[in-house]
Parts: sequence; structure tokens; C-alpha cells
Amino acid sequence: MNATILHESQGRIRIKLQQKRMTLQQADLLEEWLQNRTWARQVSIHERTCCIILYYDGSRQTVLDDIRRFSWQDAEKKISLPAHSSRALNQEFEEKLVGKVLMKAACTLFLPPPLRIARIFCHMIPFVWRGLRCLFHRQIKVELLDALSISISACRKDFGTAGAVMFLLEVGELLEEWTRKKSVADLAQCMSLNVDRVWLRTAQSEVLVPVSQIQPGDNIVLRAGAIIPLDGQVLEGEVTVNQSSLTGESIPVSKHSGSTVYAGTVVEEGECVMEVRQASGKSRYDQIVHMIEQSEQMKSAAESKAANLADKLVPYTFAGSFLSFVLTRNLARSLSVLMVDFSCALKLAMPLAVLSAMREAGRAHITVKGGKFLEAVAAADTIVFDKTGTLTHACPKVAKVIPFGGKDECEMLRLAACLEEHFPHSMANAVVEEARRRGLTHEECHSKVEYLVAHGIASTVNGERVLIGSAHFVFEDEKCTISFTDQSIFDALPAEYSHLYLAVGKQLAAVICISDPLREEAAAVLSTLRSMGVSKTVMLTGDSQRTAAAIAMQLGVDEFQAEVLPADKAQFVSQLRREGHTVMMVGDGINDSPALSEADAGIAISDGAAIAREIADITIAADSLWELVELRRIATALMARIQSNYRFILGFNGALITLGMLGIIPPATSATLHNLSTLGVSLRSMSALPQKKKSIQS
Repeated sequence: MNATILHESQGRIRIKLQQKRMTLQQADLLEEWLQNRTWARQVSIHERTCCIILYYDGSRQTVLDDIRRFSWQDAEKKISLPAHSSRALNQEFEEKLVGKVLMKAACTLFLPPPLRIARIFCHMIPFVWRGLRCLFHRQIKVELLDALSISISACRKDFGTAGAVMFLLEVGELLEEWTRKKSVADLAQCMSLNVDRVWLRTAQSEVLVPVSQIQPGDNIVLRAGAIIPLDGQVLEGEVTVNQSSLTGESIPVSKHSGSTVYAGTVVEEGECVMEVRQASGKSRYDQIVHMIEQSEQMKSAAESKAANLADKLVPYTFAGSFLSFVLTRNLARSLSVLMVDFSCALKLAMPLAVLSAMREAGRAHITVKGGKFLEAVAAADTIVFDKTGTLTHACPKVAKVIPFGGKDECEMLRLAACLEEHFPHSMANAVVEEARRRGLTHEECHSKVEYLVAHGIASTVNGERVLIGSAHFVFEDEKCTISFTDQSIFDALPAEYSHLYLAVGKQLAAVICISDPLREEAAAVLSTLRSMGVSKTVMLTGDSQRTAAAIAMQLGVDEFQAEVLPADKAQFVSQLRREGHTVMMVGDGINDSPALSEADAGIAISDGAAIAREIADITIAADSLWELVELRRIATALMARIQSNYRFILGFNGALITLGMLGIIPPATSATLHNLSTLGVSLRSMSALPQKKKSIQS
């Protein structure tokens, strides 16, 4: 890439590309590429000026070297952009808004009065028609209020007031549409989770390749827990697929040879080979957008309450206007009341506040799928944590491999990695990474791999059944045994580690000891959450009672449950909710998915299992649990802002109605102040939420 440095300071650099123009697609592509760099903290692309503003960590030279190596061709091959660009949407509505303001100014300044009046009458038609339609349907709604106030102003030959009211209403409608579409696009992108790599089946073997390289006609292998990355048809095998992200079906659907499967849905059980029918970027993203547009389930109660309250207040505005006319016989006073309604501010400010909070969460690497989940986080009094990969580091390490029955240590690790590589979880990743570190290749060991919901993985190698999982799974569910001669070794297993048990042919073959240290910030985060109103903290884990008790003591949680199965976690969360608690659940694995779905707000760690991220309502980055504190801060600040908006809107507009009834302010002033207050509260709702005076993070 050819570029010139315009300005730089410590950790910040401004660069101008040596090209005349940049398309919106190029801007999106470059932004995505830069954000994926390890050194990037914040990226801003200005496509009109071809400028880039970068905030970075680390070496300046590393940043410049990376930028020099960038090429549009390589980026297009590696990065799949969403079908709907937020940048294009923003540009479209910015142009509409500027055009509307310029047109209003030009007509006011240059059109002669007769033409200006004719334009106002033409402009009135859609407003009046919407009002008449409300009458035809016997509805008293805000459209009727708008039509009546504009019509009365025009009949009184107060064309300036009528024009100003229509202009401000149109600006409000434009901002509301912009907000809605941007919210839908953001939410759709959250639900349409990206899949970076897939298993491509070739004539020789399975190869892990970037999804951007997949073409129609290719065959890819799908296993339990995976998000289906592209539209296609099942060729071999049978799976159950969670299609709730597309269809809303709560029960997984069985798919077999010949069945069609869709991008964005999740394989819950089984394994299959799928023939790709649509290339990357051409899947059912549009259907996801359509589903969200048709659904109101993601709205917060506060947003719904605002919309309902706005319509309920319209009859009272009419009553106030009528009462004013009866008492004063003054049409101007009556019109002053009609010029004020609560609906614009209530319907516009609340969604804007929610969207602003969601954007702020996004800048903190927190993805929120809807306003109602922020409301749940603000109200939560209980937080439940999975242990492994959540309270502990996302990348635990294998401390040692203890073979049993005379087995070879390296061969057992190789076999374990062969099974674990298909099911991304922090402990599975540790096994695969240790095999890689020791130079143990395991592709040739591939055989049919099956994930069993009751906590383990099973396969068949050289005619023998191979199992790997927890003690409960291996010894209780599968009835595996330990050789008498190995019992003393088993009894002496180091207690400071978590244990993963590998069995071959119903005999224990190895125990993999995994060092899974607590996150350094975990205890401080729990303490801070308590200070922010979370009264109960709980840890759930599949580990032994002994290990769980030791970790619970270090963290200072209020309660813990050990040796729990996925169904146990979901049942525990459900019981808390029945007791009247509002529950946040934080997890990262396939086994956490039922509990994440059961909670009021399910929070997934971003580098955990794909199914957990799909089911979760909120996703946080894996870097630090302090993001939970930031999420709680944003949620509580949002609810405080919504309540503040309520007080201001009801108080200010109520005062305008009173002043209009008393004849203190004329209709034009009443309409102007009302609409300006609507724009003002909307702009305030779009601003950043207030920060605490003192940082909560040390």
C-alpha cells in the first residue's frame, strides 16, 4: 500500500492513501483488515478523504511494515464482508438529512410567498392522509394529532408554523428510520456470526481452510457445536440443527442426506458432510435481517413502554386542547396545546439511547444482541460463572500426561489431540496445543468422532472404542475401569491440576493433567460487581468437589456447585429465576449453552465454542473479565438515562401544554420548542454514557 504519514504522536498515526478515491467496500475491507492486527486498538477510516487514523500498541515500525505489506487482492481473498454495510447506510442517511436541511433553507430564502404556500399545501397531503386514515380506523394516535395541528395552522394562514412543524416531524422520522435500520443491521451482524475456517473434505483427507476459499460444489465436514458457515445440502450423515436464528424454532431439526441447511444455524448433535450451494457472502444474511425486522422480541421493556405510553397520551392532548378552547374560546391557545405531543420524543429518544449503549458496548468489545438484554444486565442481582475458560484463563496448558496400563505417553497425547481438535473448548485447545508443541502429528488418526452431551467425546480407533472426558463420563456413564496395578498411581494424581481422562477399550489409558490458573482479575471483578449491586455470585463446574472448593475459596464466591452436567447448570439457573432472581450466566463451552439460554442474560466468551456464542445474548472478548464490569456500567447508565429522558419529556412538554393553555406562548413558539426539545433529547440520547469519576479498573 502506498501512503503518506500526515501526523503522528505516541500510539497514534494519521495516514493518507495515495489514491484519488476509496469505495465504501474498500473502506470496510481496510477497516476489517486493520482491526484484525494484533497491535490495533482503534481504527477510523474516512473514505471521502482516503485517510486512516490508527491507535496502536507496540512498535511503530511493526505498524508501518504491516501497512506496507497490505494489498487489496490479498484482503479480498481472506476477508468476507457482510452483505449490508453500516458505512453505506450511514452515508445514505447523512445525505438525506443534509439534502432535507438544504432544501428547507433554499425554499425559505429564495421561493416567493405564493410558491412557498403552494409547496406547503402539497407537503401537507401525506400528513393529512395519515390522520384521515386513523379516523377511518377509529384510532386516536399521534398521526391524527400531527395532521390536525398542521391543518389548523394552514387554515389560520400561519404557514410558517405549518412548514416548521412538518420539517421537524420529517427530520424526526428520518432519524427514527436511521436508528431502526442501523440497529437492525448491527443486530443482524451479531447474529450472523463469522466463521473463519472450515474442514474441507478432499480426495485424500480433511483440510482446515479459510471459509473465504470455499466455492459452490465444495464438500465441508460439520460436527457438533459448529456454526454452519454457508448454505448447502447434506450429502452424508445425519445431524440435528438449531435453526432458531433463522426460523425461531425452539426444537432442533433433524437433517439427513438431501436436506438443505442454512448459514448461521448450529449443529447440535451428529456429524455430516455438506455440499456448499452458496459462496461466502451470499448466504441467508438477508433472511436474518428480515427476521429481525419482523420481530419485536429484542426490544427492551423500556422501549416498548415508551412506544405504548406515547400513543396513550394522545387522547389526553386532545382533551387538553378541547378544554382550553371551551374555557378560553381562543383557537390560538387550543392550537398551542395541539402543537405539543409526547410521542416524538418518547418513541425516538428511547431507541436512540439503547442503540447508543449498544454501540458503546461494541467499542468495549462487547456484542449485545438487543436492548432487553442490557435491561436484564442492569436489573441482575445474581451472576453465575462457568469455571473453565471463564474464571480461569482461556488457554490452559497441559502440565503432564500420566499413562496407564503400560501405554506410551506421546501416543496417548496424540490420540487425545486427534479427538479434541474437532471441539473447540479451552481444555481441548490445551491438548491440541501440547501435541503441536511436542511435534506430534495426528491427522492420520482421524476416525468418526462423536460429541456426547453427557460430557465427553467418543470415537473408534483400530477397532477399539476411545473415550475422553470427565471422571463422571468415563467411569460412571461409560463404566470404564482402572487396572489393579495402576490404582496406586491413580490415587496419587496431583490434586492441584484439573484432570482429563482418556480410556481405550473400557480401560483407563491416560490422565492428562491440565494447569488452569485463575484469571488474575477474577476476584477483583467479582468484588467490583458486588459493589455495583450484584448480591450473589455463583460458580458452576464439572470439576471435582475438592478442586471446586479450592477455587471457590480463592475467588470468594457466595456459592459453588461441582461435578455438574450441562442439564444441571440449566436447571440451577432456572431454579434461581423461579426464586425471583434476575440472572446473568457467563460461560464459554458447548456444555454451557443450555444455561446461557435459560438465563435472563446469557454472556459468552468470544473465543469459546461457536454454539455458546450463537445462543448467548451478549458476547464479551476473552481478554479480561473487566468487560463484565464495563457491561454492568453501560447497562445501569442506560437505564438511568432512560428514566432521566422520561422525566424531562413529560415535564417539559407538560409545561409547554400549560403555558399554551394560559396563552403565554403562541402556537408557533410551542411547536418550535417542542420539536427542538425532541431533537435535543435525541442528541443527548446518542451521546456517550457518563463515566464514573473514578476508574473501577486498576
